[in-house]
Parts: sequence; structure tokens; C-alpha cells
Amino acid sequence: MKTKTNLKSGSCVAWSSNKLSIKSVAIIALAWLSNQTPVQAQEVPAIKYAKPSWYFGVAGGANFNFYRGSTQQLNAGFTAPAAFHDGNGTGLFIAPLLEYRPADSRWGVMLQAGYDSRKGSFDQIKTACDCPADLSTDLSYITVEPSVRFAPFKSNFYLYGGPRLAFNMDKSFTYQLGINPAFPDQEPTPAVTGEFDKIEKTILSMQIGAGYDIPLSSDSNKTQFVLSPFVSFQPYFGQNPRATETWNITTVRAGVALKFGQGKDIQEATDLAKDREVQFSVNSPSNVPGERRMTEVFPLRNYVFFNEGSTEIPNRYVLLTKNQVKDFKEDQLETFAPKNLSDRSKRQMTVYYNVLNILGDRMQKNPSATITLVGSSEKGPADGLVMSESIKTYLVNVFAINPSRITTKGQDKPNIPSEQPGGTLELVLLREGDRRVSIESNSADLLMEFQSGPDAPLKPVQIIASQEAPLESYVTFNNKGAGEALSSWSLQITDEQGKAQSFGPYTQDEVSIPGKTILGSRPEGDYKVKMIGQTKSGKIVEKETPVHMVLWTPAKMEEGIRYSIIYEFNKSKAISIYEKYLTEVVTPKIPVGATVLIHGHTDIIGEEVHNQDLSLARANDVKNILESSLSKTGRNDVKFEVTGKGENENKSPFENKTPEERFYNRTVIIDIIPAVK
Repeated sequence: MKTKTNLKSGSCVAWSSNKLSIKSVAIIALAWLSNQTPVQAQEVPAIKYAKPSWYFGVAGGANFNFYRGSTQQLNAGFTAPAAFHDGNGTGLFIAPLLEYRPADSRWGVMLQAGYDSRKGSFDQIKTACDCPADLSTDLSYITVEPSVRFAPFKSNFYLYGGPRLAFNMDKSFTYQLGINPAFPDQEPTPAVTGEFDKIEKTILSMQIGAGYDIPLSSDSNKTQFVLSPFVSFQPYFGQNPRATETWNITTVRAGVALKFGQGKDIQEATDLAKDREVQFSVNSPSNVPGERRMTEVFPLRNYVFFNEGSTEIPNRYVLLTKNQVKDFKEDQLETFAPKNLSDRSKRQMTVYYNVLNILGDRMQKNPSATITLVGSSEKGPADGLVMSESIKTYLVNVFAINPSRITTKGQDKPNIPSEQPGGTLELVLLREGDRRVSIESNSADLLMEFQSGPDAPLKPVQIIASQEAPLESYVTFNNKGAGEALSSWSLQITDEQGKAQSFGPYTQDEVSIPGKTILGSRPEGDYKVKMIGQTKSGKIVEKETPVHMVLWTPAKMEEGIRYSIIYEFNKSKAISIYEKYLTEVVTPKIPVGATVLIHGHTDIIGEEVHNQDLSLARANDVKNILESSLSKTGRNDVKFEVTGKGENENKSPFENKTPEERFYNRTVIIDIIPAVK
């Protein structure tokens, strides 16, 4: 006979005959383990997967809703005999979820969108007849909850928070008037059901919360499941269900999210990174020379602008040492470029930020020239004088200018201030332009043609376009994927005679080499280009392609000329000194049949529409002067193209970050293009 007994720890079967002893069981277990151990040792190691970055799943939980405020007129057809105040209830929350969190980052984003119940019951009230009254609601929403996730300790614990956008789905209520205890035999009043009126269709609120990720899968599973208990707090801010009365809801949500994601094979990803295929190509441009070069006569303002609160020459200006002065040449300013200069209009601003060096060089070459430095400061004449002295000290110490040739002054405002009495807009930018030292002189050798007087600009600088090979003329070797697949790669370039040149090693995907480096003095040639790379696993990869290279040659013709006219702040009429300059310097440079392009610009101070009109007025002002001057000599063969660019920063000559750039943007640019022969 055999019997079966159920124990607390499980089901155990006991046989009345041939019962196994503990010793026998131990011997069998040891024998089984001895057979299993070598088998396990011979198993292939399990593939390991990285943690997923994307998770999908579902979140569910309970909303613990707490009512505050009051409500009495439930809709237009029913008003309770007394106001209901506090209450509470529990509702269901369930929503699909989407989560993105890179495995190596503390930050991530979450999105949940689903059913969100805010049901509950108000505390019972007593009516005038001493009857108890109850009010409950099945208020519910479809909720959309994007959140930012943050794991402060790079652990499984995380915090999250974000907005809650809810769309009302159910606004029903049930009102029940009870029986007066003094009349227990009275028939109960039927319940009143209906819908709240003036319910907000959309509610925007917020939530903060915390959770903890519990992995349910090991890293040997590609699909990894995670269980995340969470709790969140949704305060009453923005959670007034109705557009009337004061009822609001605070919710504490507790629940759990089940999510899953696909991990990447760590070993496979490593192997792919080691031996990933690269795509090698060569781009050798045809390098057709340009047809026109532009020689620019660049105006030189006689201002040096100072930073607020400082009397030192700003570091954006190029300051030389005594040893550098002998190598300084006005027509080779590229050697003395300022620091932190953007690519936009770099050539022109290099000229201006060398204004003190140009001035010192000109004073050395013209020993009789004298200047007056007038510092203008909102802090008063004393501060302005210190600013002037700092420039004088530089010219005396570095360029060895006799101190007696330089006079310094200080005043509150410059002679031509940007800030006008009664002005209220953009005063900070205007005052930046008024904190400056003006360079004044009566020495013709320093000043612009036909100029004299304390406000005359300095003589302009002629910029001849340097014709270095542009980047787009370089031969480009594109080794797409090399940064990930290769530890390094090199180039072997062989010409028709078998002469080889080597370049590299490189680690980036793209390399550009000037054609002259490869061709030397040859105008063109045919080459075989071999890319030799080493993968991160140690393999050698070679790819070869033929290419025809053409040497870049500079333009042969120097045709175009550019002039610029600088205007004072908010002015559209050229000052009289510029009229003479346009008439007697610019007009004679316009050849027969030429096209003159005139572009007006402004800085960013002021209204955009006003600046557009102002720039066009400036351009037309210049056009009228030139046209009138040509007409007086009997010429009508010139074509004018006039445009106003306003304050458009994409088209302005300079940026607007510094007062120097803003002052130079108050300009009209004149491009003289000869007729095509």
C-alpha cells in the first residue's frame, strides 16, 4: 500500500515500501552532479546583450484622488441644497508607454498616454431637512504625459517629471438624498444622475515622481523585460475640473510599469566596429580659375571702442610688441590677425582691429603728423582721459612716437553721439558705441582724401584680394566609416611614371590635400590612389582608385573695385565730405559701360521696417550723387543696381556683436563691375 502526504513546503510522496533513505538520496544527487559538471563546462558561452535604449510597454496603477474646494450647482438643471467640499476616491490608471534612455546616460525621456480616472465621492453633507446627501462622480480623462527622466546615481532608481495634458472623457455624477433618521419609515428619494456642466475639456497640469527598475531578464536575453514600481504626485495646480466654482483635485498615483526592449549583441557590435566596411572615394575638382578679383578700398573709422568698466585697450584689437613693429606692413595685415575672429568678413575686421598699428606706422612714416585722442566715457571726463592715455602709452612705447605729438582729452560724450536726448530703445548698444576714443588730426597724410577737421576719418586701406587656393579646390579623400572601422589609414599616390608619394596616417573619415602638394609644378596629371588601412582587429584593408588631378590657378584679371561709405547712426544723407569723395575719387574709377552695384545696410538697432527703409535711402543717396557726377561729364553709359538690405544679418557685411561691427554695418557698399570684353 502506498500513501501521499501534502506538506507546507510542497507536495511530498512517501512510499510505505522500499522507502529511500537520506543517505541514498545524497548518493544519487552527487552522481547526477558529477555527470552534469563536465557537460556544463563544455557549453558555448552565452551571448551577452547590452541594455536597450528604447523600451515599450504598459503602465498601470491606482490614482488616489483628493478633492478640495466646493461644488453645489452641478448643472443648469440641478443644484444641491448645500455645497459639497472635501472628498476622495480611487481610480484606475492604465497607459501604454514609450521610453528612451541611452545606457551610458543619466538622462532619458518617457511618454505615457492612456486612461486616467479621477473618480471619487464627496464627504456626506446634511441638508436643511436633516437628511444626509451623497455626491459621487466617475470623472475620467484620456491623458498624455511626456516626462524627463533622470537617474541621479546612474543606478536603477530614477526621478521623472513633466506636464500632464488631459482630455475629458466622462463627467457624470450621482446625487443621493438619504432618509431623515427621525423618519426611518420614509421612502428614499430616487438618486439623481447626470453630467456636470462647464467641465473643462482640456486640462494642463504637471507631475513629479520616482521609480525603480527591476530587471526581469538576464543580459543573455536579447529581449529584456523590466518591472518598474513607481509613485507620482500631481498637485492641484491646473487641476480644476470645472470652469466654475472651486473644486480641485490632487492625485497621488502608485503603480507598476512592465516594459521591454531589444538589446544589441555586445560581441557582434564589437566585431562590427573592428571590421566594418569602409567606402573610399576621391574628389578632384576641375579647378577652373575665377574670372574676377575684387580690390577693396576699405574705410578706416577714427574710433577705438572700449569695454564697459575698463580703460584698457580691448583684447580684440591687435597689439604688437616692439620687435614686431619692423615687420608690420599695412598691405600685409593677414600676418597680424586678431584673436577669436569669425570667418565672416574676417579680412575687413582684421584691417580695423589693426587701426592702432596702422596709425602708429603712418605716424612713423610722417614725422610731422600730430593727433589728438579724445576719450568719451559715461563715467565722466576723467575716465575718458584715462582711456586716451592708454592708447597714447601704446603708441609711445611700441612705435616710439614722441609724446609731444599726441594730445589727450576726456569728455562725457563724443562729438557725434549715438545716444540722442529722449531716446529709450536699445540704450545699452548705443552706449557701447559712445564709449570710445576718437582719433583727431589735421595732418593730411593721416586722413581720407579731401578730409579735414576733428571728425575726419582716417585714410582708407586698400585690400587686394589674396589668391590662395580655396578649400573647394583641394583634392578630397573620403574614407567613409574609417573613424569607426579603422585604427588608422594612409594614402599612397602614384603618378604615370610610377613615382609614389605617401600621406598619413589619418584617423578621420575625410582628408583634404592641396593639389599643389601632390602635383608640384605640373598643371595636371593622372594618378592611382591607394588607401591602406588597418582595422581595429589588426587586418589590413586596401582600396585603389584612379583619379585625374588639375592644379588650381589664380584668376588672371583684376577687374572689380569696391568702395564703402560709412553713415552716422540713423542718418540717410551722406555728409558733405563723402559727397566730394564720391564725386572726385569714386566716379573717375567707373569705366565705360560698367555696372555699379549699390547695397545699403544698417545695424540691428531700431525697428526692422525703419532700418529697411533707411538702408534703401542710403543706397539711393549714393546712387544720386554718382549719377549726378557722371551726368555732369556727359555720361549715361553706366547701369545702376540699387538694393536695401536693412538689418538682415544674413546679408549684412559684418555681425553685430561689437560696436565696431555695428558702426561698419551702417554702410553703403559700392561694387564697380567693368563691362565684359
